Amino acid sequence: MHHEVSLIATVAVSFVFAAVCGYLADRLRLPPLVGYLVAGILMGPFTPGFIADAALASQLAEMGVILLMFGVGLHFSASELLAVRGIAVPGAVAQIVLATLLGVGLASLWGWGIGAGLVLGLSLSVASTVVLLKALEERNLVNSANGRVAVGWLIVEDLAMVLALVLLPALAEILGAHAGGAAGQAAAGGMPLVLTIAITLLKVGAFAVMAIFLGPKVVPWLLTLVARTGSQELFTLSVLAIALGIAFGATEIFGVSFALGAFFAGVVMSESNLSHRAAADSLPLQNAFSVLFFISVGMLFDPSILLREPMAVLGALALIIFGKSLIAFCIVLLLRFPVGMGLTVAASLAQIGEFSFILAGLGVTLGLLPREGQDIILAGAILSITINPLVFLAAEGVENSIHRRWPVFFAGYGKRREEALARELGDIRAINEERNRQHQLKMQQLIDTFPLFAQVDEHAQEELLLLFKPKSASPGERIIRIGDRGDGMYFIASGAVEVQLDSEPVRLEPGAFFGEMALLSGGRRTADVVAIDFCEFLVLDRRDFNVFMSRHPTLRAAVSNMARERAEMNTLRRNPDRTSGAA
Repeated sequence: MHHEVSLIATVAVSFVFAAVCGYLADRLRLPPLVGYLVAGILMGPFTPGFIADAALASQLAEMGVILLMFGVGLHFSASELLAVRGIAVPGAVAQIVLATLLGVGLASLWGWGIGAGLVLGLSLSVASTVVLLKALEERNLVNSANGRVAVGWLIVEDLAMVLALVLLPALAEILGAHAGGAAGQAAAGGMPLVLTIAITLLKVGAFAVMAIFLGPKVVPWLLTLVARTGSQELFTLSVLAIALGIAFGATEIFGVSFALGAFFAGVVMSESNLSHRAAADSLPLQNAFSVLFFISVGMLFDPSILLREPMAVLGALALIIFGKSLIAFCIVLLLRFPVGMGLTVAASLAQIGEFSFILAGLGVTLGLLPREGQDIILAGAILSITINPLVFLAAEGVENSIHRRWPVFFAGYGKRREEALARELGDIRAINEERNRQHQLKMQQLIDTFPLFAQVDEHAQEELLLLFKPKSASPGERIIRIGDRGDGMYFIASGAVEVQLDSEPVRLEPGAFFGEMALLSGGRRTADVVAIDFCEFLVLDRRDFNVFMSRHPTLRAAVSNMARERAEMNTLRRNPDRTSGAA
């Protein structure tokens, strides 16, 4: 394969294999996700046939994770993250600690050292946000209180793993690394451990502050600036540039993961009225590239590990599915939240993914984890992702069973805290819905006041709202002077004006417009326009008028026809020897 087409080959074959295997999985009543994993195994180096470029596939998969997490952030707000902190922060931290201890214990049974056990435990303790989101979307749980808690829980896990990735190299020698010790020292930068932790926390904190406080001011402003150009291609490009740019910058400058950077990019963009348009534009790419994530996971899997270390794989799988789930369920109940929420979180955590692979790879590089340990983690990931839909079904069955056997306990336990959380999330959702409702109301008012704009689609109407410049006038104020160069087209939102013709003045009221003739003809103003009431105008300046009308010829034709009719009426009002048009 020529090097210059390896990217094309990887993408093309990945999509073809994923489409075929996904369809076959669906026909077998299995989730398409299983088909994507099988496609990755077939394309990997451990099976005969075509071998894709694993490095390229991994980078493309990272793009899928970025876009997917960006999409989640677009439907999540900083307020919702803060609302679930009471359960997500203590729950995630306690679950990571306890699951890691189980991993250390499991490794000790295999004769591994404390360092290998720590890496194994951390790798098995953190779930895949991508897999979780797919599962929640299939069950319409993303916007539910249980779904918000599960996503918030995994965000805290991801933040904890950022710290773990920094600390492992610094602690490698203490933990008994037998290879790559120099690499560990280099990765730690030769700094004291306390200073390393402090710098990492400072970076993560600085990123969070910028994302939560500065981002919502800058990103929506940039998006509005681009949307005013009216270019659909430029808008889509800007959305992707913001998502990928913030994700990359977050990794390079602040040391957080691509996924977390993209998530916070979506969160800050959600403050814009254009967030729904950004979500619609990025959705096709999210779906396509997220498939590559599962393919890349499949490519890493060596099926022979199932024959070489079957008991070790089963042990890791049991920890992921039963150990982590039971720990999470008990933590939720101890925090006085309902059984249903505990089961949802438990099922959500019964799998591992992207951070597990990164931790396992780092462990091997530092000499903490044997190579077979990485294979066991990958096998656990493949199997847990594959059967995660069954875990959700089992959780639903357990929930129904508890409901039947102990209805009073099920209905009453954790109800007060659940209601408090639901109220807080409901208030946040109500604020967001009111903001969207006000935006839609403004759009409807635009159409009601100016029926002319019903001829263009919703995107064009939103563009007009961005292009319009508000202007007001007091009674007697001259808005347009005869002989002036046409600077814009005026739409009357409230009040009334008079177009002062030689014969008689013409009164224009809300819903009317003026100033279009000079823009269409390129000539000068031919009449004065004076406010006869307190007026509010929406002004479309010359440049915006020309650009917008060029993209919407139907609207331009309607405006031209109305201007022609108005000119003919003005001519009839004037003296017979005057033939010039109105303003």
